[in-house]
Formats: sequence, structure tokens, C-alpha cells
Amino acid sequence: MKLIEVLDLVEMGENYHCEFKRKFSSHKKIAKEMIAFANSGGGYILFGIDDDKKVVGLESEKSEANLIQETANNFCEPSIAYNIEYKELKGKEIIIVEIPESDRKPHRIQDYKKAININDALVSVRVNDKSVLASKEMIKIMINESNGNSLKHYSIGPNEKKVFEYLEQNESITVSELKKLVNISERRASRTLIKMVRANLLILHKKENSEEYFSPK
Repeated sequence: MKLIEVLDLVEMGENYHCEFKRKFSSHKKIAKEMIAFANSGGGYILFGIDDDKKVVGLESEKSEANLIQETANNFCEPSIAYNIEYKELKGKEIIIVEIPESDRKPHRIQDYKKAININDALVSVRVNDKSVLASKEMIKIMINESNGNSLKHYSIGPNEKKVFEYLEQNESITVSELKKLVNISERRASRTLIKMVRANLLILHKKENSEEYFSPK
């Protein structure tokens, strides 16, 4: 990556495809971030950059790189593919970890089980500038996608257009919000949003109170 591209990443701040880390925190916390990018659209983790875009640098790039490698290989299941680069910004060393979108979804925090259990697997995805836990339904959808069962041909109708218009002004949408927005039944609103997820247009999440909501891919 060219220096100007790194500067652009820092200037844009944290977003769907970029996360800043002042330093390596813990294997599980970094695994959550790496897994979220792999399960979503891919992205970058910049180590040595604070949340406010300040370049703080790293004390030992080699030590941090070893911890990143351990995380990708031993704390993520399946293991995460990544590329690592070292750059100097403002006289300080940083590490850029690029994580491509995976074709082995869903990735989860290593639990040493032979197969994924959607009831307790810790699977994260990106929502705007954060990594959050995916709902059971979203995990099922990722499994279907990996098995080649995603919707490949999906026509965008008036209800879907209303969803996109709504999401231009809001971070997420729920079934009840779509129901009111276009005056349709709750069942039809739910079916519309789930199909948009299966068509790789939206991401499904669940709040702590179990309410489901949908955000842009």
C-alpha cells in the first residue's frame, strides 16, 4: 500500500472497512475484529493509530506482528487470511493488517468444536464502524452462502427501494419500521428484509433484548 493510501485511510477515520487500534489488546478482542472483517466486506486494522486519528506508533512492530499471526491462526475458526504491512507515519511505526472478505464464512472465535453451533458460536460482523455479534439467523445465512445457497438473482421492487431510501437517512431498519413505512403486513416486511440479506444486500443483527435489526451491507 502506498503512503498516500495509508494517509487517506487515517484521514477517513474508522468506518465499515477500517478500524484503528492504539496497540494489540488481547487475542480475543483482535480476533473479534478480524473475524468481523472476514465475515463482512473485508477491511483494514491499523495498529498504532488512536481512535481520534492520532499516530501513536508501536513499541515493537515484530512483537505486535507475532501476536496478530497467533490470533489469525489460533483464535479464529476457520483461521483468517490476512496481509500485513509496516509503514512509518510522522516518524512512528505502524502496522496495517488487511483482511479480505472470506469465502469460508462464517468465521468464529475458536471454540475447538468440530462444527459450528449457532446457539453459542461467537460470530462477529461489521456494522458501520463497529464489530458486533451476528444473530443466529445471520449465521444461518452465511452458512447457506458458503454452501452456494444464497439468492443469486433477486429483483429490486418498490419495497426494497423504500428500504434503501430509509437507510440513506438511518443506520438500520427493523421489521416494524418497514411495516409502517410501506403499509404491509409484518410477515411480508420480515420476508422482504430476510430476502435482502440472502441476496447480500443487508446484514441482520440482534440487540441484547433479542430485537432484530438490519443494516446496509
